[in-house]
Amino acid sequence: MLTWTCTDSGKSGSYSNYYLHRNNFSYCIPELEEEKQQLQALDDKLRPWSEWRRTNASCVQHTGHDIEQVQELYAICEQPFINYCSHKNYRLTNSATTSYFSPMNMLVVTLWHLKHYHSECYIASESNLSQPAVNYLLSTVADILHSCVYPELVSIPANVSISRTPHGLQQYHKLIVDSTFIAIPEPYDSEQRKAYYHAKRSTNYALKVQIACDFHHQIVHVSECFRGSVHDITILRESELLEHPHGRELTDEDKNFNHGINSARAAIENINQRLKAYAILSGVYRGTIDDFHKATKIVQVVRALCNLNLIKHPIHRYTK
Repeated sequence: MLTWTCTDSGKSGSYSNYYLHRNNFSYCIPELEEEKQQLQALDDKLRPWSEWRRTNASCVQHTGHDIEQVQELYAICEQPFINYCSHKNYRLTNSATTSYFSPMNMLVVTLWHLKHYHSECYIASESNLSQPAVNYLLSTVADILHSCVYPELVSIPANVSISRTPHGLQQYHKLIVDSTFIAIPEPYDSEQRKAYYHAKRSTNYALKVQIACDFHHQIVHVSECFRGSVHDITILRESELLEHPHGRELTDEDKNFNHGINSARAAIENINQRLKAYAILSGVYRGTIDDFHKATKIVQVVRALCNLNLIKHPIHRYTK
């Protein structure tokens, strides 16, 4: 359960109740209250949030999350959004009659982009923004989500390294690891084609990323992005998740655990399918393929968003 604590009033609760607290207690951060009220007023007036928030169905269709989840995400990132929008040089819209593109709209437009992977040109035309402004907005919000939401929703259990705890399908210190791929266009350079080659992708070229989930079916780790030809075990070793040193013979306990893990692996395959609901991962990636930092950031943000959905709509727990 995600919780918040107000530093001024001392009140705390779940993020689903944060909006109610924020709206009812203006004394929490008095020096920013006027700025917040101005920005919140824009949320009610400006598209697309003014339209998408009318029903949960509309919100889910466009962003992949219901209204409550979007509000939870905004609550986690609110202060960075306020700081960004308070900057004296902050101007995004083309219209001379509108001074701000509100923080909530920045968030939902980015979620819309991740969900449907519309082109920046299309988003600009629909949002009354210039294309450079859209590029900057998507990059900025991705940075905010990565710095705030990803560490909040994706984390390795504290005792994952305890090796003497008995194995078992419900032992949360044991992880299930699997790789997934993001298709990319065919590289022009022959060396790059060799490095990124992966026959299972629609274009035959891909970025590879590895995810780990626990037996509660929550994503707890997301690797960096690698070229498609990199072997899974190489990524696993670099992740430092591998408990057993290379070359060590498996014990009988390890072998029994591996036999019992097959049904549990269905969970991570289900998670990978849910991740493909985000078109930015299931389609052909349009970003610079050698910018692994940016690609990793996008993948990790989407994994965090998937975890938010898994909290509300958990996967059926498989048993022996």
